[in-house]
Amino acid sequence: MLAPVTGTAVGLEAVPDPVFSEGLVGPGLAVEPDRTPGRAVSPIAGEIVKLLPHAFVVVGDDGRGVLVHLGVDTVQLGGEGFEPLAARGDRVAAGRPVVAWDPAAIAAGGRSPVCAVVALDAEAEAVTALAAGAVRAGDDLFRWA
Repeated sequence: MLAPVTGTAVGLEAVPDPVFSEGLVGPGLAVEPDRTPGRAVSPIAGEIVKLLPHAFVVVGDDGRGVLVHLGVDTVQLGGEGFEPLAARGDRVAAGRPVVAWDPAAIAAGGRSPVCAVVALDAEAEAVTALAAGAVRAGDDLFRWA
């Protein structure tokens, strides 16, 4: 799984939302993004099965789904600050831009811009971190065995 954004790789426990920090959605990692406008890329090759302005799910050919959630409580923004660059049903390559966004604007609005990357329907022991510290969008983030 690739890092969808540039920043610092952190554990999901660093996400200030118990749905992610307690692993209720699934295991994975998070990225504390740089505070510059950027593009969130697909962590895997596959089909975009869900695309909201602030989050998307890509399912690979092996049936595994990965959720990318841009920021905490960003659903409340009603899409403001996010620009979809793809559409539901699109097939994407790993590393293809899916959403343009501005983490600094999210933070300025009092929300955390941390980006959760979750392996859906996975067991915690199936996910192995490959990154610690600085990552660029498209770098290896974690392995899903």
